[in-house]
Amino acid sequence: MSGKKLIECVPNFSEGCDMGIIKQITNEIEAVEGVKLIDVDPGKATNRTVVTFVGTPDEVIEAAFRATRKAMELIDMSKHHGAHPRFGATDVCPLVPVANITMDEVVVYARKLAKRIGEELGIPVYCYEFAAFEEKRRNLANCRAGEYEGLPNKMKDAAWKPDFGPAKFLPQTGAIAVGARNFLVAYNVNLNTTSTRRANAIAFDIREKGRPQRVGNPYTGKIALDEKGNEIWIPGALKACKAIGWFIDEFGIAQVSINLTDITVTPLHIAFEEANKRATERGLRATGSEIVGVLPLSAMLDAGKYFLRKQQRSTGIPDREIIKIAVKSMGLDELYPFDPDKKIIEYILEDKNSKKLVDLSVEKFAQETASESPAPGGGSISAAMGAFGAALATMVANLSSHKAGWDERWEEFSNWAEKGKYYMEQLTKMVDEDTNAFNKIMNAFGLPKGTDEEKAARTKAIEEATLYAIEVPFKVMQLCYESMEVVKAMAEHGNPNSVTDAGVGALAARSGVMGAFLNVKINAAGLKDKTVTQNYIERGNEIVAKTIEMERVILSIVEGKIN
Repeated sequence: MSGKKLIECVPNFSEGCDMGIIKQITNEIEAVEGVKLIDVDPGKATNRTVVTFVGTPDEVIEAAFRATRKAMELIDMSKHHGAHPRFGATDVCPLVPVANITMDEVVVYARKLAKRIGEELGIPVYCYEFAAFEEKRRNLANCRAGEYEGLPNKMKDAAWKPDFGPAKFLPQTGAIAVGARNFLVAYNVNLNTTSTRRANAIAFDIREKGRPQRVGNPYTGKIALDEKGNEIWIPGALKACKAIGWFIDEFGIAQVSINLTDITVTPLHIAFEEANKRATERGLRATGSEIVGVLPLSAMLDAGKYFLRKQQRSTGIPDREIIKIAVKSMGLDELYPFDPDKKIIEYILEDKNSKKLVDLSVEKFAQETASESPAPGGGSISAAMGAFGAALATMVANLSSHKAGWDERWEEFSNWAEKGKYYMEQLTKMVDEDTNAFNKIMNAFGLPKGTDEEKAARTKAIEEATLYAIEVPFKVMQLCYESMEVVKAMAEHGNPNSVTDAGVGALAARSGVMGAFLNVKINAAGLKDKTVTQNYIERGNEIVAKTIEMERVILSIVEGKIN
């Protein structure tokens, strides 16, 4: 899952009382393969339900379209009343980048969804935030100004012609705002006080809006005005941050309740650090914090690495260990256990039922390899050898970073550890990918060949599968060879007590290259396009030659240090 492009969709539907209607809408979402419904949050006072789902981009777009279509059928805006601003049955539908996708790409998907809603459903659509076509429409409040009741006049105003769909008032459905925005995290910081007033003071210190400037006494004085009579405000410390103080009866403490509206501007750990700093200035301290809802893996990894760097510790350690540091540093488990598998989007989306080779124990992996099954074979084993080689180099880097007396060099070795970890993770993925490539060839050969059309389709599928079965081990070759840069650095400069570990890493990486090349050659023999075949063989020979020379250099360094 970690390599897939993932986006989050958070549609808000103008119905918060009739859960039967909401269930019909969410059923449409859950019917789309490739998306996962994460949260359904209805509010009776607002008469509004916020739904959260995540998945691959095209599938998310399909699910959002179906949900909007169903809401159009079931929700009658002419009868809607609620405390929250709204102007449509599906009021807003923002798309959010989660993993392996840029905001520019998400904007394209948002506008694609907006166009389809406008053309196929005939709903007036306004694009907002990053998806906006003009500056005044970036702000959702501007797009929704006048709300549902103001739509008849809005549709007559040429300046507010919808971006997609008709400039026509639909009494039952209203309009919809489709946008692209960065990830929003609801985050609360726990304080060692019961005072809501003091929690509020910290909230005003950090929130972007800040607090009004007062004349005389900063707490009780009159609010200062400029020459035009407008209130003067003192900005807070953090951008893209909304905050307020409150008291939580359940736990008997005050909290600073924070909405981080763009975690690329103000990340989680910076919000915690600033809140703790301001609390300390007021004689208080942050005792912990909590995340409301879910968040992307990158947010937790960024936080964990931040605190590791403060400790002058290597950041090239397993993700789960980095997350543990983040949890302990911000006290995310103070009020209740923090379960990464239930709070981190990428982990929520992982298929817990899938059978992957890399999830097996070493013993089970060896037994599976030794069985009568043709896979895993040499390609998977080559990737595994390369992964172990990179893992050894990473270990040496981490040991060196933490070596007594080498404190001034911790960052140098941390950077090497991060590089080694990258190669280890990529090669680990290739263990299963090589088996998947083999299975694709078997599936292609199993296609029907009764008609000319079937024969042509089968021939094409075999050629494509064969090419993929060349590309995967060739990628393994490249990764194994490139990982030897880290191995060499650790042999030369790493902890001398671990120099033989670097040597074994070189042997494993070299074996990964040579083994993967055997797979490249045998699969290339079955490819009809001999020009492509020759290209892979020539490039493979170049990598082999460089690998042998790199192995010689590394082992020479290792032998020299042993002697």
